[in-house]
Amino acid sequence: MNWRPLIPNGLTSMNLIMGVCSIMFSMKGDLFWAATCILLALVADGLDGRAARALGVSGELGKELDSLCDLVSFGVAPGVLAHQFVLIDYGWVGWFVPLLFAVCGCFRLARFNVMASEVHGYFMGVAIPAGACFMATSTLLMLGMGYDPHNLGYIYPIVMSIVALLKVSTIHYPDFKGADSEGLCGPAKAYFAVVFAAVVYIGRDALIPAVLFAFFAAYEFVGIVNTIFGGCRK
Repeated sequence: MNWRPLIPNGLTSMNLIMGVCSIMFSMKGDLFWAATCILLALVADGLDGRAARALGVSGELGKELDSLCDLVSFGVAPGVLAHQFVLIDYGWVGWFVPLLFAVCGCFRLARFNVMASEVHGYFMGVAIPAGACFMATSTLLMLGMGYDPHNLGYIYPIVMSIVALLKVSTIHYPDFKGADSEGLCGPAKAYFAVVFAAVVYIGRDALIPAVLFAFFAAYEFVGIVNTIFGGCRK
């Protein structure tokens, strides 16, 4: 029996398990663990590919399994989390935005699989795990600070909708995968540093969630800045 595929496939399955656990925690109202499970799914998602390559068992089955699990953990689970956290009080908007988030995630994954041989050195659109972790870490930060997200009014669903649409955009985002990865221009690096520092300062009373959210908040829109100023520079 070839046991080697069991390790990466087990990690991929753990991604799915964490996504389902997140949904169940959301339905119970335990939003801290719902958000935490999404981050744990990210860890499993980051390890499965590395394990497959290290063991020499990368294959099409693993890639398809990974996409199916990602849709649950990073497409559906964040939408359910946002709905139970805030959007449940927003009527039809509270239904539409999580559905948009999941559908855009589905299209993002399908496009990634189809264009895997054509896109190198960058992500076309925000990667679906990054969008999910933006929602999860923002939840953890507001919970840690005791901040009522309803104070944001319609800013919350608007920002979530923008994050959803960025996933299916053609904006380039750095993938940080070796020397071939597209870099950030100077203004984009400055933007990233300023946003990161500002979020950490504002959320310093809940430092760990603030640091996590600061990274994903800065990354979420850095592709736009890099495209604008990188294009102007060229």
